[in-house]
Amino acid sequence: MPPDPSARPKTGAAGTAGAAGAAGTAGAAGAAGAAGRRQLLRRAVAWPLLPLASAAWLSACASGPWPDIAADAGSSSARARLQESADAHGLAAWRGLRDINVSYRGGWRSLAQQRQPVRVDAGYRAGSQERLLPGAGLLAQDHRGDAGHKQVLRRQAGRGGPGGPGGPGPATGDVTVWLNGSVSTDRDVRDAAALVADGYSLFLAGPMALAGFAGPVNWGPPETLHGQRCDQLLLDLVPGLGFAAGDRLALFIDREPGLLRRLRVSLNGLRSTVGAVAEVDFFDHLSQHGVQWPRRFAERLGLPVPDLPVHDWRLTGLDVNRGYGPDALSGALFGGAAAAPAQPLPPG
Repeated sequence: MPPDPSARPKTGAAGTAGAAGAAGTAGAAGAAGAAGRRQLLRRAVAWPLLPLASAAWLSACASGPWPDIAADAGSSSARARLQESADAHGLAAWRGLRDINVSYRGGWRSLAQQRQPVRVDAGYRAGSQERLLPGAGLLAQDHRGDAGHKQVLRRQAGRGGPGGPGGPGPATGDVTVWLNGSVSTDRDVRDAAALVADGYSLFLAGPMALAGFAGPVNWGPPETLHGQRCDQLLLDLVPGLGFAAGDRLALFIDREPGLLRRLRVSLNGLRSTVGAVAEVDFFDHLSQHGVQWPRRFAERLGLPVPDLPVHDWRLTGLDVNRGYGPDALSGALFGGAAAAPAQPLPPG
């Protein structure tokens, strides 16, 4: 384990309220909370447009919530910690799953819809049925919302350490998007779909998705999240999520039983989000089919508006090994054995 420095002071609404309570009165706490909310709203309204021009992805990751990472071969103990966490999540069982069928349901915060409308795409993304073929590197998503039906087929490619090329092509895979049955050729629609699909694969699989990662893995400062002491692992993913040349990831893994509790990730795969950072917290893990599946997810921004809530969603359905192949995912609707909804999960 890395050295365990003193826990950093808590920030955000809970820390503000706690400090106000220590100061003396509930009225002071309420005033402090209201002031914090007003400050958050002012920052959100003042949020400048992120650069539309392509930038060096490492430069985009060089500031904000990222500790410095040495340009070296990384830490063998950090790499071992990543492997331990993948094993704790059920890597051996995951590798035996031929197809994975899940459903999600959630809601978007209004400020996030205003500030990142292309990525959020709330008109289509209220709920989804998703199908993964891990061995083939395929993820298909059936999104439904007030705007209708959005179907995505993401063909992923391998990733390693720094040095890989960026842009759509063999290294970053490909994506097909259907909006209400028609193929979209819009660059931003395609880029957003690829970014979201890769993100959701990573959110579901956690460290298991990185078990074959070939680049350096480094330690970051440990943190306490929701009462659990977590080790922080840092790595640069090349290519990045979607069609990004690269992205930076920070994984916060609890000391026991070794599960991923938070993922911090840059969002360089979309022109309107280059330089932005998202954080996703994972809760209520469910053990099925030998794998630990997170059931509840909470996303907020880390940059450019720190701690801005974005999206809360739940895993609502799960089943595995129906026996279909890539052809069942190749069109504007799921076909064959992929078509039936994911087996609903009991409330919890």
